[in-house]
Amino acid sequence: MESVFDFLQKNILLVGVAVASGAMLAWPLVMRLIHGTNDVSVTDAVRLINQKDALLIDVRDPVEYAAGHIPQARNVPAAQLKDRLKELEKFKTKPVIVHCRNGQRSGAATSALRQAGFTEAVKLRDGLTAWEQANLPIQKGAKAASGR
Repeated sequence: MESVFDFLQKNILLVGVAVASGAMLAWPLVMRLIHGTNDVSVTDAVRLINQKDALLIDVRDPVEYAAGHIPQARNVPAAQLKDRLKELEKFKTKPVIVHCRNGQRSGAATSALRQAGFTEAVKLRDGLTAWEQANLPIQKGAKAASGR
């Protein structure tokens, strides 16, 4: 009868694949534990907008924003976020949903807002891509939403 050590030695490639696939499966969970659950689904975002009058912040560049954005979303490009925090101060106590095209840029922007005291800032999971896949409305044009 082979020992576990002998099995591992003879099947090192198989063990390596199992460890790697397990790590890939665990990665999203680990990231959520490290960064907290600061993201919401499209369904949760719509609920926050309808029930709690959440502010939408689109952190994409103005050209991307003009090509299509969520209605009522404010365009605050990620590169300008820290400089424009003062104009967002009045929204510190309400839910703020941050999004970009697919969720890459909005994570850092959400963290920056939380550090600035926006305790209810969350990221739209998978960004505008998820919003479009849910067949929710998109507004074309560069007209940014004004303060409410």
